[in-house]
Amino acid sequence: MQRAVKPSRAEGISPALHLVSLSRRSGPVSDRVVSVRYQSGSGYWSYGDDEDSYARRYKGTPWCAPIKVKHGYVSCRSPRGEHYLNVMGARCTIRCKKGYEMHGSSEVLCMASKRWSGSYACREIRCPKLDMPANGGYKCSDGSYFNSRCEFFCSPGYTLKGERFVTCLSSKTWSGGQSTCVDIEPPKIKCPSIRDKTADPGKLTVRVTWDTPEGKDTADGILTDVILKGNPPGTRLTEGDHKMSYTVYDRAGNKASCKFSVRVRVRRCGPLTPPENGYMKCDSDTDNYGATCMFSCMGGFELQGSSARVCQSGLTWAGAETTCLPMNINVGVRSAAALLDQFYEKRRVLIVSAPTAANHYYRFQMDNLQHSQCGLDLRHITVIELVGTYSAQIGRIRHRIIPPALALQLRLLLQISQSSYNMVLLDKQGVDKMRYTFPITAAELFTTIDTFPLRKDEMLLQQQAGQSCQS
Repeated sequence: MQRAVKPSRAEGISPALHLVSLSRRSGPVSDRVVSVRYQSGSGYWSYGDDEDSYARRYKGTPWCAPIKVKHGYVSCRSPRGEHYLNVMGARCTIRCKKGYEMHGSSEVLCMASKRWSGSYACREIRCPKLDMPANGGYKCSDGSYFNSRCEFFCSPGYTLKGERFVTCLSSKTWSGGQSTCVDIEPPKIKCPSIRDKTADPGKLTVRVTWDTPEGKDTADGILTDVILKGNPPGTRLTEGDHKMSYTVYDRAGNKASCKFSVRVRVRRCGPLTPPENGYMKCDSDTDNYGATCMFSCMGGFELQGSSARVCQSGLTWAGAETTCLPMNINVGVRSAAALLDQFYEKRRVLIVSAPTAANHYYRFQMDNLQHSQCGLDLRHITVIELVGTYSAQIGRIRHRIIPPALALQLRLLLQISQSSYNMVLLDKQGVDKMRYTFPITAAELFTTIDTFPLRKDEMLLQQQAGQSCQS
């Protein structure tokens, strides 16, 4: 037989009908088994839900308090029938709603002590607490409880790696693994905007300076540990293109680089060339702004124009064009000093004096010098001959005759004896360098002159010009 029993609303149970099945069997009531199916609530019937009610109805029968389970369901069986579901021997099974789990015993028995055999409770399922990702975080709809939905997020400059959303499942696990925040965005760096520089006057270089750039990273901020490839700031750079680069890394190892170049220009005048029969010696790079070129002439030639020219800021050469013209010695001057002044800083003077043209020393000396004319010209030596005694003395410079009065003045000025052989060597400043009372070879003379400081500079110029004597 089946009948519908309406549960009490005081228990918060749905008004839906609960079915109770009763088995009719012969024999005492204790042999009957009652089966009850519940939807929700406490699991005990509305014939009275307090101890007094039970005590009055079932006087003398051990009973237990009604089972009330929040967030769960109760199903009870009693060997004594439908009216004895809470009496001794009644057995109740407890199940929890979805999202909740049993804590305690899932099945309890009403004992003679009027107590149930175990404790029970349905508690909300809770997943392990999520680890907070470094450089990020998460926010959840309901903490770590069942069905809570959590969203991960990252700080600026970081990218989420893993699931963005995870949900707490009934298995007490999250629907996805632990997410992390990683820095995959490279930093930024901007190189200096230097382009062209002009070399300093008289130099082929210029000092170039700039501020060392800093890297900028969304995650790490300012990065000052930069790596330079190329010349550092403050270097004197030569003419041409110079390439530099900077590289910076953030803490995650992401890299950024930038490049820049500096072009150094040298301002130049038009190139100069050595004058014919002369030399040119320039400092710096010969034709750059501020360079100076010095000119000199070969032996037997005198300089016309500027002896030095400078490349000016307007890229033109200062001074007049330089030429070397053959020397024109004026033997018609009135004094020996005026005659010698014509050689000042231009030529060395070798004076050979003898009382007669038949003098043995004189003849030997002149013969030797005539065979060494190339060496004399290479060393800028002019030979002046003084022969005879007063008043028949005479002088000459190659084919030019020196008047007797002027020849006498030369002997008096240089204190040269008329009665014996003498040879005097004057340098380009008119300084009396050597005196001889006997003839010497041209080789000995040249060796002596080659030790003069000015002569060493001349030798270098002649070597550069490819000038030399073959014999």
